[in-house]
Amino acid sequence: MAVDIKEVKRLKELTGVGLTDAKKALEEAGGDFDKALAAMRKKGLTKAEKRGEREARQGLVGTYNHDGRIGVLVEVNCETDFVARNDIFVDLVKDLAMHIAAANPQYVSIDDIPAAEREKVEKEFAEKAKADGKPADMIKKIVGGQVEKHFAERCLLDQPFVKDQDQTVGDYVKDHNARLGENIIVRRFSRIALGEVS
Repeated sequence: MAVDIKEVKRLKELTGVGLTDAKKALEEAGGDFDKALAAMRKKGLTKAEKRGEREARQGLVGTYNHDGRIGVLVEVNCETDFVARNDIFVDLVKDLAMHIAAANPQYVSIDDIPAAEREKVEKEFAEKAKADGKPADMIKKIVGGQVEKHFAERCLLDQPFVKDQDQTVGDYVKDHNARLGENIIVRRFSRIALGEVS
């Protein structure tokens, strides 16, 4: 099947792989760009994932203020000062700060959730499943899914991105890894809402 060279180039740009790999992925996906991109992510073919091991200590602390009622500080790191000053990176940091203001995540990623918090939530869901009369052999599986969904809603990188609900914030950051050719890490954030008691 012949694939559009523009789509091949676009896939190459987003994933950082060679033209041959991009063309092959599109052919295997029957010309469906989204399917090809998803398949490449699944196979771990993107250079962005390989960059994840490189150290990122440059970057920006971005801010967002919504009507003087919600304020956000976010630290996003990259590998070089050159990329930190790039407009694409600056816009990414602004978008992340705006997303945090709108979606109010509690953690950057699932790795940041304290073990005690995870255990507490697992216990609550297990007790509810027992009270609802769920079969004992199914409780662990049911609770696992509920806990994953519960924390995905609270972890920045797992939330649907406010400007494009079809991708997560984590995927949005990975796309920027590929576009900028560097490892990009959302290090930390702080969100303050007027009148909110912590």
